[in-house]
Amino acid sequence: MSNKQQVILSTAYFAPIQYYSKLRRYSKLFLEQHEHFTKQSYRNRCIVYAANGIQALTIPLKKGRDRKVLIRDLEIAYYEDWQKKHVKAIESAYRQSPYFEYYTDEIMPIFDKKIKFLFDLNQQIIEIMVEQLQLEVEIEYTENFVAESTEFDDFRDSIHPKPRQQKVDPDFEALPYTQVFGDKHGFVPNLSILDLLFNEGPNAESFL
Repeated sequence: MSNKQQVILSTAYFAPIQYYSKLRRYSKLFLEQHEHFTKQSYRNRCIVYAANGIQALTIPLKKGRDRKVLIRDLEIAYYEDWQKKHVKAIESAYRQSPYFEYYTDEIMPIFDKKIKFLFDLNQQIIEIMVEQLQLEVEIEYTENFVAESTEFDDFRDSIHPKPRQQKVDPDFEALPYTQVFGDKHGFVPNLSILDLLFNEGPNAESFL
């Protein structure tokens, strides 16, 4: 187990449980805002547990995502009503969960806003989740890109939906909890924080 008190993470859209376990463990979080966008990562997608199994929800981005655009300057595309699709998917997945009604008024209004930048949307989501999970973490933002540092633990690229990108994390254990469709498909670990929050409510923090 690392004895460092600071961690650096990428921005993430309703990030997985492992991501929020870092916000519980470390006293200070640095959010990376000077990296270039990485495809097929949690930066613009989350994974929820739907009736037919896991489902990826992805935010469409404006042209330029494949060029050397800083994550801080990456714009969300609204040429399709992705917000409506995500709301429908989340409601379908979790309306039967024990705490959906308890948290929906705090979380779902984020989809009513047309926020220009992906980083700003994710920042607001993180702030909401930190409050709902009652985490005590100081959040700062990188002033420039640092390839590596001895001052903090770095999980910018290792918390990733693709197994080959993941690294062994001795500080995280995916503890099982009751999921809406668990009887049908079995327990699925490390999904979006939404899955844990809607299923465990005030007890969610103890699973991080």
